[in-house]
Amino acid sequence: MSERAELARELAVATTAIEALLGGTALPAALAQAIAAAAPVLPPDSLPAVQDMAYRSTRELGLCRAVAGILNAHPPSARLAALQIVALAQLLDPVRSDAVTVDQVVSAARARPATAPAAGFLNATLRRFLRERDDLLERARQDDEARWNFPRWWVEQLRRDYPTQWQEILTASNLSPPLTLRVNRRRFACDDYHALLTEAGCPARRVGPQALVLETARGVATLPGFAAGAVSVQDAGAQLAAPLLDVADGMRVLDACAAPGGKTTHILELADCEVVALDVSAERLERVAQNLDRLGLSATLQVGSALEPGAWWDGVAFDRILVDAPCTASGIVRRHADVRWLRRRSDLATLSARQEQILAQLWPLLRPGGKLLYATCSVFRAEGEAVAERFRRAHPDAIRTGLAWRFEGAELPEPVAQLLPRADPHRDHDGFYYAMFEKRL
Repeated sequence: MSERAELARELAVATTAIEALLGGTALPAALAQAIAAAAPVLPPDSLPAVQDMAYRSTRELGLCRAVAGILNAHPPSARLAALQIVALAQLLDPVRSDAVTVDQVVSAARARPATAPAAGFLNATLRRFLRERDDLLERARQDDEARWNFPRWWVEQLRRDYPTQWQEILTASNLSPPLTLRVNRRRFACDDYHALLTEAGCPARRVGPQALVLETARGVATLPGFAAGAVSVQDAGAQLAAPLLDVADGMRVLDACAAPGGKTTHILELADCEVVALDVSAERLERVAQNLDRLGLSATLQVGSALEPGAWWDGVAFDRILVDAPCTASGIVRRHADVRWLRRRSDLATLSARQEQILAQLWPLLRPGGKLLYATCSVFRAEGEAVAERFRRAHPDAIRTGLAWRFEGAELPEPVAQLLPRADPHRDHDGFYYAMFEKRL
């Protein structure tokens, strides 16, 4: 029998998470902290509802804040502002009667001394929203942040980078992402696993040599052979990295910034090579180890910074280097809706400088004739083409080579460089940037 907490309590826990997000905490951590702090313990059946409330509030944050700005004569406290945002997000796309939502939000306000005096204010503003919904939404959406649910600087940057495509990118970035699988070709031919999915009542479409997009998402533990390493979850755009790296048997390969290990394991599925998986975090490398173990693969796990190779490199040159550099994650924001609200415009300059430093530090580790693939999960040109070109100009021994990705029937673009998030379900992938450099002999 399903047991859930009262709706007011679920709303209060989601509000705690949103308050933390607005204070700069990543949403997964904010949710974990809010759920852990809930007293008495939140019933397990309430967890999906709380998560849905928090993520819906995050995806609609720009619009909710704009509406609240019209409704409120004065800025409310941080807690009250978060509760109002959660309430408005629920009313924007109702899953229950509006009256029930308002009643339970007011109950949530009354349950805490800090917000109890403002319960009447909250009731009044929410009921005004219900009376004037269309007008308030129209007024709010005059602002770009409310219309697109992205920070203004983000919208402005995309408009500059992609004068004719920025609206399409924003639209696609607000969609729910698909569940895309990478078939482990050491265990299954892609067509054979596709047939296995069909038999299991899990329809999918093929979008790459090893890539299958599920028509309906489901728990990975229920997928045929998942525990035995038949497949991994990896976006179709991310699945380009290993093939583009052009690995072959016997090569020595460095996967810099490797965690959680999707690209490391893909490289090892494609070739019998020696892979060093580097990450600055030992805890994150544990995830790489878990993925390797599930897939029956082996790599050398190295804790260390890509900015300080002298502290960990053994002096033996690499044939291939993959630099999946830290970035704003603007290309995968539909999977991590909180990223947009946590990043600042200044992060672009900081992160692009770090990307250049990583490339410069790792380039001497590549043997002459070897190849380095620079990748970011970003759609901002400052974290893609701008970095690649500055690196090329600063390194006369670096030859910029073309990138092409071919698969019969696939919908991903070629030649590959900047992949943009797509709203077309038949071209459904995250945003990535790739650039390849070969070291002169």
